[in-house]
Amino acid sequence: MPLLHIVILAVVQGITEFLPISSSGHLVLAWEAFDAVGMTAIQQAKNDRLTLDIAVHVGTLAAVCAYAWRDLGQMAGGVGRLAVGRWTPGARLAALLVVGSLPLVMVGVLFKEAVTSHLRDIEVVAWATIGFGVVLYIADRSTLTLRRVEHMTFAAGFVIGLAQILALIPGTSRSGITMTAGRFLGFERVEAARFSLLLAIPAIIGAGSLAGYDLYQSGNVTLGHEAMVGAALAFVVALVSIMLMIGWLRRASFTPFVVYRILLGMALLWWVHGGA
Repeated sequence: MPLLHIVILAVVQGITEFLPISSSGHLVLAWEAFDAVGMTAIQQAKNDRLTLDIAVHVGTLAAVCAYAWRDLGQMAGGVGRLAVGRWTPGARLAALLVVGSLPLVMVGVLFKEAVTSHLRDIEVVAWATIGFGVVLYIADRSTLTLRRVEHMTFAAGFVIGLAQILALIPGTSRSGITMTAGRFLGFERVEAARFSLLLAIPAIIGAGSLAGYDLYQSGNVTLGHEAMVGAALAFVVALVSIMLMIGWLRRASFTPFVVYRILLGMALLWWVHGGA
């Protein structure tokens, strides 16, 4: 695959994975755009696309782990102290991630094929982009309380996990829907984003493991220089995107992301219905 196309996919993944604008939807659009303009050089086999998809997700996983190293260290220490019967804030945070991840794990395993086969459609992406963007705006503007992750109950963590199931619909945005749920539950913008980032770690590991298993079963497990370039670039772009997003949310709202989603969704509907 030409370097330009690897760069495009890695940058798209890196920018969109943790912003509330849907990475899966943007990747679907990227491949559709490549096909639409007749870039025959990237008409890759399914395994080649899957390999690159795994690679850029590995890059973004490394980025969120690098950003959240303090929380990860706290959780690791907390889990270790459970062996001697000590219940610490780190152990509690780790338990919240488990509770928040269970709904997506169960539904994702059961309905992975249905989602892959029936929902990867441009019009679905468009309506999900608009609809869940509006919901994010409502959640962001209607919240009056200001809670932190340290105040999160297990019930609240589970509710955010249930919301995460909707991210199986391309265009919804896993980060967007979890931040939306967090805002509805009264968490500060940065705290909603913080828990969303932490939830991304098991989500990416789970999705990557399933994709890796599919790749292994196909008999093609080669990771060449293309995958390494994609992973490295996705890491850098994702880390910068996380820092910029958190910096923005410390002083402003989700509104720019909502506006972007609505404009993008409208442009996609115009395209689907013969505008281009």
